[in-house]
Amino acid sequence: MKRSIKSLIGFTIGATDGDIGTVKDFYFEEDHSWTVRYLVVESGGWLNGRKVLISPDALLIPDCKNETFPTNLNREQIKNSPDIDTKLPVYRQQEIKLHEQYALENNWRGGFFAGGMPLPMNDAIMKKEDEISNKKTNDDLDLRSIEKVVGYHVKASDGTIGTIGDFLIDDANWNIYFIVVDTGNWLSGKSLMISTETVKDIKWDISEVILDISIARAKDCPEYDKGELWAL
Repeated sequence: MKRSIKSLIGFTIGATDGDIGTVKDFYFEEDHSWTVRYLVVESGGWLNGRKVLISPDALLIPDCKNETFPTNLNREQIKNSPDIDTKLPVYRQQEIKLHEQYALENNWRGGFFAGGMPLPMNDAIMKKEDEISNKKTNDDLDLRSIEKVVGYHVKASDGTIGTIGDFLIDDANWNIYFIVVDTGNWLSGKSLMISTETVKDIKWDISEVILDISIARAKDCPEYDKGELWAL
């Protein structure tokens, strides 16, 4: 089922021995694979409000009625996780440190499904990642904040159509299938669901998302209704 990613902001994240905190943001891959890799969680008073990253690998079956995501992590693991500046992109080497702490499978090496059990990394993988963790290469994977991309201008091949207002994710695998574009005056304030497959480029320096479809084709995209879950 497709869900609004903004609707998950504020969900409580639970550890095996107490609550961790609440969801504030999400990180996704910027290489157009369009997959959420981490939830940014603001801890409560037990960790002085520190923000930590939680992989969807650690999530168990959600309790949507009570807006809670239980995890298979404990508070000690969260407390000892490496510090990450959530105001900046996350790089592959920083991910490695998180995986070592949580003993999770490397997300950038393949897909994952919510509720999956953590997998230990073998010695060969650990040795290789120790080698690359000391140096950032040009092909490093950057993870970007959903919160910061909301508001980016969206341009079709022949003009601007609006700004990003939300994202629709699959709650089974955390893939992002649609961007929700708020059209403003162009289309009487309607919001459109536009497939991420149509995204040609993202210009991070000028906050623009470039599509490879025309304005006319964008206009034919389905309208977004905030009150619905989408089985698309």
